[in-house]
Amino acid sequence: MARPRTPIGTFGSITTTRTPDGRYVARTRYRDWDGKSRHVQTTGATKPSAERSLKKKLAERDLFQPGFTGMTADSPFPALVSYWLEDMDLEDRLSKTTRLLYERNMRTLVLPFFKDVTLREIGVARCDYFLKQLAKQSYNRARQARVVLRLALALAVRHEVFPRNPMDHVSRLRRPVRTPDIFSWDELKAIRVGISAWEHRPIKAGPRPEGQLGQVVEVMLGTSARIGEVLAIRLGDLDLDAPIPSVRISGTIVSRRGEPTHRQDHPKTARSVRRVALPGFALRAIRARLEKIRFTHPDTLLFFTRVGTPHTTNNIRRQLRDVMEQAGVPDVTPHRFRRTAATAINEIGGLQLASELLGHSDPSITREHYIRRNETVNPVTAKFLEQAFGRAS
Repeated sequence: MARPRTPIGTFGSITTTRTPDGRYVARTRYRDWDGKSRHVQTTGATKPSAERSLKKKLAERDLFQPGFTGMTADSPFPALVSYWLEDMDLEDRLSKTTRLLYERNMRTLVLPFFKDVTLREIGVARCDYFLKQLAKQSYNRARQARVVLRLALALAVRHEVFPRNPMDHVSRLRRPVRTPDIFSWDELKAIRVGISAWEHRPIKAGPRPEGQLGQVVEVMLGTSARIGEVLAIRLGDLDLDAPIPSVRISGTIVSRRGEPTHRQDHPKTARSVRRVALPGFALRAIRARLEKIRFTHPDTLLFFTRVGTPHTTNNIRRQLRDVMEQAGVPDVTPHRFRRTAATAINEIGGLQLASELLGHSDPSITREHYIRRNETVNPVTAKFLEQAFGRAS
């Protein structure tokens, strides 16, 4: 009957000998991560110190084993990053946009700080210090860095290079208090007037604006959709002759380096596909746009350039910013229209309805990032308090 093998990570008896120079050598056999037994030894000034040093070395060897990738705790952090990027491609779970975003955040935010350290040197204290220093510059950068650093170190844990993920114990980032910025009615009026003046200005040379900028703004405000989602609306997504005219938000415009701008066949997430009823002002803008489109194929985009290609979101943002600067209206961004619409729906119809309009799966996201809190308490409280505590005159 074969003898059972000694478990990996165990060692035999320790023998200690004295060298001619008076130092002590502690030795033992250790069954390593690959199943092979190897001699391990340390030296010390005394017999107890040599044995303590040996046990410490064995404990570290047990905790920080090389993974199947060949990485060890003494591998440089950039080696882990390279393997992490390769592993994401092999798993193929992320959208290409998210994959590129993670790589960018890792290379620009995390690598500059960790590029000269080994995996063994990355502990809770170092990670905590890094995130706090980055948060002084930008909360969002620190949040993005935390995500990719956690994912990379989690890969090292899965491959048994780390016993645990240091990111599990760093202190939580403190989100700065921020009130979602929305447009007032007067600001919306100024935006509409400014865009109309720009689109109808005298043109001495070159093509006259087609009115698309104003129409895009009206559809953003009337659907609370993201700018990329509005630019991705196709003729087949419109149902304007139904009793309740609506548009199906089912894609977004994507612009990646090295690729032509194109329509992605789902919004930010596949779960945020939704059909939105159109208010009158958005419906009128869409009908005005349809009058200038010669094509009728269902896949034809509602908004496109003069050469028939999709608009890039950056070009629309830049055009909107330039027009608003000329009109003297500051801080006009596409996302403010989204927050403005969501806040209006929340005040009239409640948080759940606002969350559905935005395409969020969790209403808490809507509350935290998109809704401006109404600080006015229902004035009926004054009546109730008067009834409870007022004195008869």
